[in-house]
Amino acid sequence: MTTIAKTAMVLLMAAGISALACAGECAAAGACCAGAELPKPDKDGFISMFNGTDLTGWDSKPGGWWVEEGAITSESTEAKPCVKHHYLFWKPAQPGDFVMRFKYRLVGGNSGVQFRSERRPEYDVWGYQADMEAGTQWTGCLFQHDRNGVVMRGFKAVIAHDGTRQEEPFASSEELQQVIKPGDWNDYEIVAEGPKISLWINGKLMCEVVDKDAKMSRSRGFIALQMHPGPPMKVQFKDLRIKILR
Repeated sequence: MTTIAKTAMVLLMAAGISALACAGECAAAGACCAGAELPKPDKDGFISMFNGTDLTGWDSKPGGWWVEEGAITSESTEAKPCVKHHYLFWKPAQPGDFVMRFKYRLVGGNSGVQFRSERRPEYDVWGYQADMEAGTQWTGCLFQHDRNGVVMRGFKAVIAHDGTRQEEPFASSEELQQVIKPGDWNDYEIVAEGPKISLWINGKLMCEVVDKDAKMSRSRGFIALQMHPGPPMKVQFKDLRIKILR
């Protein structure tokens, strides 16, 4: 074998090892090697998902989302209404188990944060959603396409493999609604560990579910922010951080 051939073989082997290592790291962290590199975690294990300046690391339809006053923003107006829901996707990872914390402000309408979700064409998605709205029913509920309310605010539920469920109230939905600050900034936390998911707003548990449904439960997927069609509304997100556990 010539020196050139030996060199070529070494380079090919190195490339293969690098590719395998990358695939292994991506599988372990739920990350896509083609996406943006994950920043270094802070002392508590959280990484920043948003740089506060632009949408680096995110993907949306052109003009659908922007940064305003240091917050990720989308808005529907009478002059430029949102006629079909669309989502802003976080590109660096598709985590399974994680703790995600962020602040949101919603003026009118409905929105949410998708997680463990499947990306679909035209900036659409299917999966779990940490719900929020300007009304009094859905904020703090766990929503999912096809099942709607997986678990409602003030309830803890266990869903078996066959889809049957047991649930019980742990707090008054009306009292938990009083924790939410309409039209102002609220702290939202999503905790997903195995089949157990819990949603917290302003330090209060809103709902909790152990979801083992064989057809509908999700163990990993995209995180995305929702813009919802309907009357004029404005939604903003900031201080988005995540601790990826799996």
